[in-house]
Parts: sequence; C-alpha cells; structure tokens
Amino acid sequence: MTETTTTFTISDLAREFGITPRTIRFWEDQGIVTPQREGRNRVFTRRDRARLKMALRGKRLGLSLAEINDLIGMYNSTEDETPQLLKCLHVIEKRRAALEQQREDIEAMLTDISQFEFQCQQELARRATA
Repeated sequence: MTETTTTFTISDLAREFGITPRTIRFWEDQGIVTPQREGRNRVFTRRDRARLKMALRGKRLGLSLAEINDLIGMYNSTEDETPQLLKCLHVIEKRRAALEQQREDIEAMLTDISQFEFQCQQELARRATA
C-alpha cells in the first residue's frame, strides 16, 4: 500500500489497527463502514478507514455502540464540524463522570475489603491465643 493508495483491503485495515477481519466485518454489520465490493472482496475507502478509526477510538473510551454510531453519523450531515465537536465533548464528559464514579465506588469497596480483612486477621489472632 503506497501513499497514493485510496483503497484498502480488509487485511490492510486489520493489520493497521491490530484487529481481526471479523471485527471489521462486525463494524460493517453495524453500518460504521460500507465497503464497496469487487467480486467477493471488500474494498474500503479512506472514509471507511477514518470511520473505523473513530469507532475503535470510541470503543477504547468505553462508548456504547449507539453513541459511536451517533457521533460518526453526525459527520455525514454538514461541513461545519462545530455541532459534532460539541456533541463529542458532551459524550466524553458523560463518560468521564461515569468512570470517576466507578473509581469512587471501587475505592470505597477496597476500603471495605481492607477493613473486613483486618477484622478477619484480628479474629484469627484472637483465636490463636485463646
């Protein structure tokens, strides 16, 4: 694949993004990418590549499939990307808040576990000296 190549095979994209062709077919089933066909082969455009990249980024951020679809779909509607960027910021803020809440919950749970562990150790020590 050269710098001037405007299309990609499923193997090209799988290799580039470190994913399986099955994953790319999944994103195709979800409407994220819409490759053209040359016989039985899928031919992906730069647009498909960019959409796949955005979908994978959304997945890494923990976004739902619906959120990923909404964000990617907004890029089809207009040349002005301001609404998309604002929506993206809103989605990211929601995801950050959810992750921060999860972190607080995990920290509270770890504190509870430590306290219970300490109580168990004390009880075992008490029984050992009794």
